[in-house]
Amino acid sequence: MTLWTAAEAAEATGGRATTDWSVNGISIDTRTLQPGDLFVALTAARDGHDFVAQALEKGAGAALVSRIPEGVAEDAPLLIVEDVQTGLEALGMAGRARTEARVIGVTGSVGKTSTKEMLSTILETQGKTHASVASYNNHWGVPLTLARMPRDTEFAVIEIGMNHPGEIAPLARQARPHVALVTTVAAVHLEAFESVAGIAHEKAAIFEGLEPGGAAIVNADTEHADILRQTAQDHGAGIVDFGRQAADYRLIEVTQGGNSVHASAAVGDASVTFDVQSAGTHFAMNALGALAACVEMGVDLEAAIAGLRRWSPVKGRGVREVLPLACGGQIELLDDSYNANPTSMEAALDVLAASQGARRIAFLGDMKELGALEVAMHAGMADVPAMAQIDQVHCIGPLMKALHDALPADKRGLWAETSAEMAGHLPELIRAGDTVLAKGSLSMALAQIVDGLRKMGQGGAPAP
Repeated sequence: MTLWTAAEAAEATGGRATTDWSVNGISIDTRTLQPGDLFVALTAARDGHDFVAQALEKGAGAALVSRIPEGVAEDAPLLIVEDVQTGLEALGMAGRARTEARVIGVTGSVGKTSTKEMLSTILETQGKTHASVASYNNHWGVPLTLARMPRDTEFAVIEIGMNHPGEIAPLARQARPHVALVTTVAAVHLEAFESVAGIAHEKAAIFEGLEPGGAAIVNADTEHADILRQTAQDHGAGIVDFGRQAADYRLIEVTQGGNSVHASAAVGDASVTFDVQSAGTHFAMNALGALAACVEMGVDLEAAIAGLRRWSPVKGRGVREVLPLACGGQIELLDDSYNANPTSMEAALDVLAASQGARRIAFLGDMKELGALEVAMHAGMADVPAMAQIDQVHCIGPLMKALHDALPADKRGLWAETSAEMAGHLPELIRAGDTVLAKGSLSMALAQIVDGLRKMGQGGAPAP
């Protein structure tokens, strides 16, 4: 199916099409580009114009550029705009405008990607659904997701993130959601904000993009829920809250069993139960917010609960695996290696503490972007309640040295500067029967620990 014709893209962006082309996808990376894609020559770590010729050789249907790159013919299929980033944003807004889809926007300090995936899984049972890929939630990820949206989309789920003040509102205005969900507000990106209240104001900015009559889904347990509610009210949104303290969707009880959790909740005057196919009571809270959002999108609650059962976590975000060891026996791996902050780290440690392994072992990497209190926040992880149930903690990175020093001697494992260095010690640190958690910020490459654990055995298999 054609996604964009040259004429449509030129009208949307105000650019000039060199030929009469059409594309059925959009790519920003020649490594994953598919034949027929529009290659967008963004300027980031490298100038995308340097890869246009390669993209066309690989079968790109056209390229979005601000100039004709060196080595590219003047009659090549191009869309020439004044600025590529601005052009992508214009294409995204046009993609949003031409569809009649109901749109959900998702943000939050923790859990937004998992919640986005829950929403997408539920909505796929109700109609044609389009959602952000991976964590494409920034200044290029949001317009790229919108520009990729097929015109016959019925539901769309757009993840919106930030690192600095002032980033969320313009992205929300591009997405124009009918429903906007804030999963939670926590001490993340503190190097760019003076306080958690400042983060709450930034997260609340997602409500500035709501369509008239839209709904704001607010976590009532968040310390600064009042900031979220006030911003939603200021922009004329209907407010629906969820959480243990909520009036609308109140979480009553969560029990964990193996690789899933069972939850009960009060929704208005009714009582409901739902299951989440992942270990970790925090997933129940994310799921409750997702259910509330889906109901506001017009989905029957029981149908939403049924759709939720189809969800499972993606790689690096809480996946549980059983890995056989070459020497005999097996270990259980909790792969939460994609990212980390104090809130998500504590939640992951809770999951490890509740596991049934002979030993509970954690490999923890630095948590980034925490500002002036970063050392204290790392050391403070030694005092979280779950730590009492964990047998040994191995620490990776200069910031995690503070936790390593704060741990009691009987829990203190190895410290290493990098994941690669730590991975070399895995055979001497792990034995059959262990349950092992890998958790850290993406730049700490805890995936190398995960890969190292898999290589110790004979491949992985899903946990029963």
